[in-house]
Amino acid sequence: MIEKPPTTNYIEAASTIMTPQYSKLEPLINKINDEYEYWDSVKYKKRPEGYSAEQLWNYVKLSRFMKNTILWDKYGIHMCITNYMQQTCHELDMNFGGFWGSESILPPQEKERYLVSSLMEEAISSSQMEGASTTRVVAKEMLRKKISPKNKSQQMIVNNYNTIQYIVNHRDEPLTKESLLHIHKLMTDNAIDNPDAAGRFRDNDDVVVANIMENEIVHRPPSVNDIPAFVDTLCTVFNTDSYKTFIHPIIRGIIIHFMVAYMHPFADGNGRTARALFYWYMLKEKYWMTEYLSISRIIARSKISYEKSFRYTEMDGNDIGYFVTYNLKVIQKAFQELQQYIQRKTAEKEAASSFMLLGNINERQAQIIQLYINKPKEIHTVKDFEIKFSVTAMTAKRDIVGLVERGILEEISINKVKKGYVKGARFNDAIAQNKKQTL
Repeated sequence: MIEKPPTTNYIEAASTIMTPQYSKLEPLINKINDEYEYWDSVKYKKRPEGYSAEQLWNYVKLSRFMKNTILWDKYGIHMCITNYMQQTCHELDMNFGGFWGSESILPPQEKERYLVSSLMEEAISSSQMEGASTTRVVAKEMLRKKISPKNKSQQMIVNNYNTIQYIVNHRDEPLTKESLLHIHKLMTDNAIDNPDAAGRFRDNDDVVVANIMENEIVHRPPSVNDIPAFVDTLCTVFNTDSYKTFIHPIIRGIIIHFMVAYMHPFADGNGRTARALFYWYMLKEKYWMTEYLSISRIIARSKISYEKSFRYTEMDGNDIGYFVTYNLKVIQKAFQELQQYIQRKTAEKEAASSFMLLGNINERQAQIIQLYINKPKEIHTVKDFEIKFSVTAMTAKRDIVGLVERGILEEISINKVKKGYVKGARFNDAIAQNKKQTL
C-alpha cells in the first residue's frame, strides 16, 4: 500500500530557508530531488541531528514548489524540473537526438537488421506488460515468418508490431482525433475482450485502474464527458509548442504518455496506446534512435516501479515528476542496453570474419558458422537464414549448399518436405583449421 505523505507546512519551511540550519539539509534535498523520491523513502533518510522526517519532507516539497511548472491545468498536473532531468535530456540529445552519433553507434550495414530486431522486442515487451503470455522465441518466429496469430496473446504482439511499423511510416504527420483512434484500432483489433471497443473512445465511467493484489482502486479516470476536451489538449501538446515555458521534447513525450494513461480514454488498451504515442512523438521530434530502443522491455522488467510512479503522482497532488524521472531512467537504460547489444554483435561478427580465411567463404557463411559455434545443437532452415540476413531464398540456399558441400553443415529431414541443417562431419575440422590460421 502507498502511504499518503504528511501535509506540507510551507510557511514553516519558508521561514527558515535562508538560515544556516537549512544549508545543512540542502545537499540531501538536492539528492532527493534528483531521484524525485517519494515520502516512503524520504522518511527513512539519515538527517542532521534535530530535524524530523516531516521537516525534511517540508523542505523537499518547498524546493519543488519554488520550481513548479503547471503542465495540465485542468487536472492540476505539475512538476519541478530538476537538475537530473535537464542533464539527462542533454546527454540523450548528444547520444541519439537529431544526427548525433548516427554512424558511430550503429554500423550502417547493420542498421536494418538491428531495426527489425528492436521493433520485435518493443512489440513483444509492450504486449507482455498487458498480459500476453507467448514466449519471445515463439513470438519472434511468428513475426519473422509472418505466421498468423493463434491466440489473443499472439494477436496482441502482431498488433503492436504492425502499429509501430505504421507509426514509423507516418512519423511526420500531426496527431488528430482520427489518427489517435486509428492507432488504438491497430493496437487492439481482435485483442481485447470487447472487439467493438477497438478504435472507439469509452462511453461510460465504469473504467477504473485497480491493483488486484491489494484489492484497491488506484485510479479513477476523469469523466467520459472530458474526453473531447482531452483529445484537443493532447493534439495541441503533440503538434505544437503549447507551454509558456520551454519543456524539453523528451519530457513532453513522457507527458503525452502520462496524459493518455491518466485520462484512460478507451475501454481497454490504454497502456499500449500511450506507449505507442510516446514512440511516435519521439520519432516526430527527430529522435531517430528511438526506433532501435526497446523501451517497453525495460519498463516490463521494472513494472512495479512503473506503476508506483503513477501512484506517487496521484498521492502527491498530481506531481508528475515521479513519472518523468522514472521514464528518463528507462530511456537511459534502454540506450545503454542498445550499446551493449551492438558491442556484443560487433564482437561476434569480428570473430566470425576469421572463418573467411578458410577460403571461398563469404561473410554470411562465416556468420552461419559462428552461429553454430554459439548454439551447436540448433537446427536451422533456409527460411531462417533468408530472414536473418534479409536475402532471397535463392541466396540463402546457395550459402547453405556451399557449406554442406564442404561438410561443414549437414542436411537433415525435419518432415516429408521440410529440410533442416545441423553441424556436419567436418565442422570441427574447419574450426581447428581456422584456429591454426589465426594463431
